Amino acid sequence: MTDTIRRVAVDLGSRTYDILVGPGLIADAGIHLKPLLRRARLAVVTDETVARLHLPTLQKSLDAAGIRHDTIVLPAGESTKSFAQLEKLTEWLLETGIERGDLVVALGGGVIGDLTGFAAAILRRGVDFAQIPTTLLSQVDSSVGGKTGINTRQGKNLAGAFHQPRLVLADVAALETLPMREFLAGYAEVVKYGLIGDRAFFDWLETNLDRLTQGDRDTRIHAIVKSCEAKAATVAADERESGVRALLNLGHTFGHALEAATGFSQRLIHGEGVAIGMALAFDLSARLGLCPGQDALRVRRHLMHAGLPARLADVPGTLPDADGLIALMAQDKKVVDGKLTFILARSIGEAFITRDVELSSLRDLLREREPA
Repeated sequence: MTDTIRRVAVDLGSRTYDILVGPGLIADAGIHLKPLLRRARLAVVTDETVARLHLPTLQKSLDAAGIRHDTIVLPAGESTKSFAQLEKLTEWLLETGIERGDLVVALGGGVIGDLTGFAAAILRRGVDFAQIPTTLLSQVDSSVGGKTGINTRQGKNLAGAFHQPRLVLADVAALETLPMREFLAGYAEVVKYGLIGDRAFFDWLETNLDRLTQGDRDTRIHAIVKSCEAKAATVAADERESGVRALLNLGHTFGHALEAATGFSQRLIHGEGVAIGMALAFDLSARLGLCPGQDALRVRRHLMHAGLPARLADVPGTLPDADGLIALMAQDKKVVDGKLTFILARSIGEAFITRDVELSSLRDLLREREPA
């Protein structure tokens, strides 16, 4: 088992920042955060679940580094990504005296990271923030790249801003406190990086899935670093998603619609929606003659072998019909001139962006895949 800390740089010129990956980073957070501070104080944002598991370790580290800190503990769950909680957090940050040039630290998963980043983006027209992601999904995806936001009644992440963190500390030891369902939800995003542009990485994941799920740290560090390297390169090339960064949304147009259909609840968490969405994206690609059917089958089998949902029938309860799901997809923020944006594939490891999918083909696919 290694104690080596790996470093991945997100190259954005004067706003370049590091992602550190390895064990013990929460315990050493004060050491890593102190060079970013204008004055020896910061604010910590976390949720009730993470606070019980990791907040004391972070607070001890900040105390040891001589950093004064205020902490707010918010409710856990996707419903926290709301205007109500954004208002609560922003008002609290102002009340604690956070100034431009100070640092706000997000300790938690994607919900806390997205909400905190958005609050930092709008507070005093922009204050610095750092990410300490505690879930696999947030370590390989949401904490990297500067996308922040909240959900609205119309859909997921429809209010937000691009606001890059100053630092990301991905403590692999934190993953050992995750329920397996949450770990696997993050694993769906790891698989995504293999599917969009790295077939060899997907091959490696097929071989090493059991070691990943059983907790081997070296294997997990390798998977996280590879994922972060892929995302960092994409963000550096297209920070504001005007081109190739959209490839990172493989499965998300379907997945976000399914999340909305299930009320952003525990019926279907984000990574599970993405897993089903990726399987549907490969099904649609095969249906349109763009990629081999055997690749679509291989993707679904791997997701199912991992223990992830890969079919609409895997979602508990009832779902809207095909037209209802398409209506939810139409709320996606990537719609351009009324046309849905899809990430499809020519093969595993070769994804591309298109707005040329006929609604009739999409409707037929969804009707075929509707639960009986």
